[in-house]
Order: sequence, then structure tokens, then C-alpha cells
Amino acid sequence: MKWIYVVAGAALYLKMLFSPGMAAETADLAVVQIVVEESGVPNAVSGIIFRNRLYDTIFEVVVFTLAVLGAKFLLVDEQPHATVRQFDDPPSVVLARLGATIAALISIELAIRGHLSPGGGFAAGVAGGTAIGLIAITSSPVWMESIYQRWRAATLEKAAVLVFVLISVFSLVGYTLPHGELGALIGGGWIPVLNILVAIKVALGSWAIISIFIRYRGLL
Repeated sequence: MKWIYVVAGAALYLKMLFSPGMAAETADLAVVQIVVEESGVPNAVSGIIFRNRLYDTIFEVVVFTLAVLGAKFLLVDEQPHATVRQFDDPPSVVLARLGATIAALISIELAIRGHLSPGGGFAAGVAGGTAIGLIAITSSPVWMESIYQRWRAATLEKAAVLVFVLISVFSLVGYTLPHGELGALIGGGWIPVLNILVAIKVALGSWAIISIFIRYRGLL
């Protein structure tokens, strides 16, 4: 059977190597240009996610919300872990917090300018969650929980989801903001707002999951 896989792999490689791709590339560029013109943002990926397939994106956000609720539901009956494994040597703490600072700045950049350049709400949320995770493994769990409660992160996360769904419904039924000038920071209709809402949702949802696993598992 191995020789069949070898022959199939070689045939696929030769097909990719010698088959012409100029027509496909030209068609792809035309599709990208259409998406940019219709969405009003230079980042065609953001245009597709928050306009052409916004219906799918709504359910992606809902699925992530259910994942956070599922983590809480599955671990809520367990006893909190007595010890938490963390970085305690000074070099590791400094590097982790430096990385958290960089990740947080990248998260803000991706959320605000995600419709203009590569990035967007999901990438910004992942970067924000990474920053929170790096802080969590170098800080007291009690302090992290107090910050989470003080800023009402759970309420803000749920509010971001509700506002995202509401704006998405407005966009789907045809109530959109003016696109403005292509390439401008304030432009692109609802897309910049949706980017920021998704970033908040993903970052705070990641924070909730991180806190749950630290509390009940003692590690990330």
C-alpha cells in the first residue's frame, strides 16, 4: 500500500508544480477587489468576515461564548486547587510581563486598525488573551480575580456579545453606516466597531477560561 501513497503524492506534487495558475490568480484578485469595494475597507478578510459571511461570524462568536460557559459548568463542582504553578524566578517574570505588554499593544493595534491592514477582532482578542495569560502565570491568583471582579469583566464580555449580535442584525437587514473614504481609520461602516467588539469578547472570554483553569486545575 505504501507505493500507492508515494505515487499519489508524487502525482499531486507534479500537478501543482506544472499546472498553470495565472487564470486562478487573476480571478482571485478580481474577487478581492470586489470585496474591498463593497465593504469599504482595504482588508478584504475583514470585509468577508463582517459583511459577506457575517451570518457565520455571529455563530462563531456564540460558539466561543458557549465554550466559556461550558468550562465554567464542567469545573464549577470541583474543589479549587490548593497550589498554583507559576513563574517565580525574576528573569522569567520580567520576560513574561514584557511579552504581555507587547501582546497588549499589538491587541489594541489589531482591534483599531484591523480593517485597514492584516489583523482584526479575532486576532486582537487572541493577542489580548495571550497578554492576560502571561500576566496570570506571574501574578497572584487572588489579585487576578480581584481585578476581574473590579472591572466587571464578565458583564463586559456578555455586553460585547449582545451589542455585537444587535449591530450584526442591523447590518444584515440593511441598516449600515456610511463607508466613508477607503483606507480611513473611521470608515468601513460597522466593520471597525464589530472588530473592536469581537476583540473585547475574545480577550475577556480567554481571561475567564484562564481564571477557571488556574482556580480548579492549578495551571493553564
